[in-house]
Amino acid sequence: MQPGTLIRDYLTLGLRFDRIEEGYVDSFTGDPELRRAVADEPAPEPAELARQADRLLAELPQVPREAGFTDQRADFIGAHLRALAFSARKFAGEQVGFVDEVRNYFDVEISRGDPERYRAAHARIDEVLTGSGSLVERMEAHRRADEIPPDRLEECMHAFSSALRDTVRATYPLPDTETIVYEVVTDKPWSGFNYYEGNYRSTVAVNADLKQQMANLPRLVAHESYPGHHTEHCRKEAGLVAGRDQQEQTIFLVNTPQCLMAEGLADLALHAAVGPGWGRWAAEIYADLGLRFDGERAEALAEATAALADVRQDAALMLHDEHRDADDVVAFLQRWLLVDDTRARQMLRFLSSPLWRAYTSTYVEGYRLLRTWLDDRPAGVSLTDRFGRLLDEPLIPSALRVDAA
Repeated sequence: MQPGTLIRDYLTLGLRFDRIEEGYVDSFTGDPELRRAVADEPAPEPAELARQADRLLAELPQVPREAGFTDQRADFIGAHLRALAFSARKFAGEQVGFVDEVRNYFDVEISRGDPERYRAAHARIDEVLTGSGSLVERMEAHRRADEIPPDRLEECMHAFSSALRDTVRATYPLPDTETIVYEVVTDKPWSGFNYYEGNYRSTVAVNADLKQQMANLPRLVAHESYPGHHTEHCRKEAGLVAGRDQQEQTIFLVNTPQCLMAEGLADLALHAAVGPGWGRWAAEIYADLGLRFDGERAEALAEATAALADVRQDAALMLHDEHRDADDVVAFLQRWLLVDDTRARQMLRFLSSPLWRAYTSTYVEGYRLLRTWLDDRPAGVSLTDRFGRLLDEPLIPSALRVDAA
């Protein structure tokens, strides 16, 4: 089999998954004729898709490494075919454990977090949020005071997008035609979402139901836009697709290693673009909008709460591997994340979604893996250069582990 045939078969297979579960294809910017052809096919059977993935995996080692088809590309396609094969078997009714599901989708191992670490995080939060009342009460009061007025949300999004865009384009050049449209939405299980449309265009939706907070908005805009998802899509479309004809990069599939890499990158976007001192930087932008924001306290609180990241993954393990009652999971989220019942049940909604249930691990493990890889870079390699590799190369989790070793 020639590389072009294998890649077209891989794209076709990926598009067929969207016929089983709408939304499985997060974005497709390749040949529209291929998408139309798949749409006209009879509805696929999951077991048959598993066989197709296994067949392509068996043929992959025989594909000649020529005309730019490198081992790195083969490793990327192989990791995603394994994820698709596993997902198809799950769609076909095979019962799988949550740990196995995450391993096969995202190429990482997970385990329960450490409650002692959570207690230490609470102690640090207690130091930051001085005042009277319980820690839960103080955190809730802080969140209420930190809410962005709904009628100012879109204005604030554009302000941070503009500031980050100028910074990012000076470091990671983007096509002149790249653009983002922001919209405020409701009734979604997520906080924000990037819909990449191809040709260097994205729509970024922000969920107003969650009462967006001033401390979170800079991270959210960096995550979805600059230098997060939008920037990565643009850089890969320009460099890998247009520049090197790597057509496998025209499809972005949920529940694959691609997602863990992308979410880890996006969660580190503000760290890469602004770094320490982002609180003061954000305070200046809010001040220009006539809004008061304690950036230094927000930054200290963000550092303290970062140690609670594993709580969401623990909740998923409780729900899916330990088969705990939903109310028990909500209580666990409320206790450790210091959130109210409404916010905890919004998190549970995401963890309970058949399509998204494993996705929480992309944030938890993606951040952990990529942050370690960025921090342990060789002497003489800057953070800018190291982060640029994430934006520009088709890396997978196992490649970062090998690189680190």
